[in-house]
Amino acid sequence: MTSSVSDTPKPIVRPLQYRDLEAIKALAAERCEAENVKYSVAPSRDIQRARPWHGLGKLLNFLPFPYRAGWRIYVAEYQRQILGLIQVSPFNSSRSTWRVERILLNTNVSQLESLKSRKEIGSQLLRYCLENIWEARTWVLEVNINEKDNLALYRENGFQPLAQMTYWAIAPELLTQLAEQQPDLPNLLPVSNADAQLLYQLDCVSMPPLLRQVFDRHIKDFKTSLWQTVLAKCQQWLKRAETVEGYVFEPQRKAAIGYFQLELHQNRSRLDRAKLTVHPAYTWLYHQLMVQMAHIMQEYQPQALELASADYQSEREEYLEKLGAERIEQTLLMSRSVWHKLKETKPLEGLQLSEVFQGLKPVRTPIPSRISWLKPISRSYQTKLKQQELFNSQANKHQPTAEEKNSTESSETPSNGHHA
Repeated sequence: MTSSVSDTPKPIVRPLQYRDLEAIKALAAERCEAENVKYSVAPSRDIQRARPWHGLGKLLNFLPFPYRAGWRIYVAEYQRQILGLIQVSPFNSSRSTWRVERILLNTNVSQLESLKSRKEIGSQLLRYCLENIWEARTWVLEVNINEKDNLALYRENGFQPLAQMTYWAIAPELLTQLAEQQPDLPNLLPVSNADAQLLYQLDCVSMPPLLRQVFDRHIKDFKTSLWQTVLAKCQQWLKRAETVEGYVFEPQRKAAIGYFQLELHQNRSRLDRAKLTVHPAYTWLYHQLMVQMAHIMQEYQPQALELASADYQSEREEYLEKLGAERIEQTLLMSRSVWHKLKETKPLEGLQLSEVFQGLKPVRTPIPSRISWLKPISRSYQTKLKQQELFNSQANKHQPTAEEKNSTESSETPSNGHHA
């Protein structure tokens, strides 16, 4: 007898466990060799870091919000075999926006040989995160424009294009030429928590309103706690990296008009990365900030610098093309919103009449008493008698008595005799 469709076991999605790390590490290494991911951290490195810190991450989840681990990994399992994984992380400090870091599918198993089955597992992983992470109101992700299958998967699950990103590589020779110039930045200041308000205003004015609404950043996103500072120092020590940042202050407007962050790696296998934020009215700062970063990089072994630009930053793209930077990758930034419905504690279809009437029962047991049908009749009869007595009393007041009549008649009789 053939089993029905409902009896067929389906893959389950669950959080990452320690026993999954070996399988996921192999899956991530295969994906990393097949595709050169430049816009995010290599998956294999993330998994390798997750192994020794897995227990600590579990412990941090029980601590208050500032001390929790950021990323989460969920796996799809079928008959003790890992079919795929999804990695997500909060995008802002309020955790209202979350980011899909990556989705990896195991194409070596027989269940994922067809494109349809891969889309089903990918959609199941996405839906699990959309439905179970309640604090997320908006989801964002970044995907390479050449990954047609992933683009189709995200579109089928409601993600819409938000912006197109272009990643550039600036050769060490160009950086050496820029370092020969002197930057004209008299108001270049180091970044501290006291400057969070200025950096927040600069971030808001440098992007379109739709992106500002999706990212939902606040002043807290530009502050660094003591715990985050210690954690960042540990990560830099492990990755053998160093971060340098600064911003340009405009004294007349009392506002920040430019910001840069430079991540330098001593490991030559990774590119140095730079992040630039420039006020739209001060686009001439692009060149000055590039010269400043080139000076900083000369203190280390110079290598190619990676920089990103968006399609709404036309001045930045024009400057990078004029500078001679090379386009290395184009990605699509996508987003979707989520509205979580409140689930009923009990389905209405299963309610019995006795349970419905449960709330209509009296608070205490009623006390029986005699019911007299003559009471309302006697009350109405007494009311009528009172009204009749009141009416008679008022009528008697206006009617003259017998003595009053006799006195009036006696006064009228003598006057008549006198005239006779």
